[in-house]
Amino acid sequence: MKTTLLILSLFVSFILAAQNPKYDSGLAKELGADEYGMKMYSFVILKTGPNQIEDKDSSAVLMRGHLDNISRLAENDLLTVAGPFGPNNLQYRGLFILNVATTEEAKELLSTDPAIAAGVFETEIIPWYGSAALPTYLDNHEKIEKTRP
Repeated sequence: MKTTLLILSLFVSFILAAQNPKYDSGLAKELGADEYGMKMYSFVILKTGPNQIEDKDSSAVLMRGHLDNISRLAENDLLTVAGPFGPNNLQYRGLFILNVATTEEAKELLSTDPAIAAGVFETEIIPWYGSAALPTYLDNHEKIEKTRP
């Protein structure tokens, strides 16, 4: 009997120890978190595409459209992370983490980017499992961003 009580006590202690005392079920639900606080995203690598626009004015219009599209997706909570890579030998230009779970949804969003549509960038889409809290960093970024592109 003592052995059974000891095992039961240890089991209950283990279960209670595994519970996060800071867990906020409302926030977890709002962010779409699973029981581990995670969710699926679409990780996108932007690569140099086959079309390079030589005309500076045309190139500037495409890049402005690219940046405006990034802003629009972020404002609609569809883009969680975006940014360029530094110089590299892989032809990698930047990355997006899109707040969508499927490749099909990601492709649909990427088709709205004029630089991608023009072939200036190509994309690779990879399903990625990350913290559901990732989108909340943008609120703090706005507080430290002195100038907008």
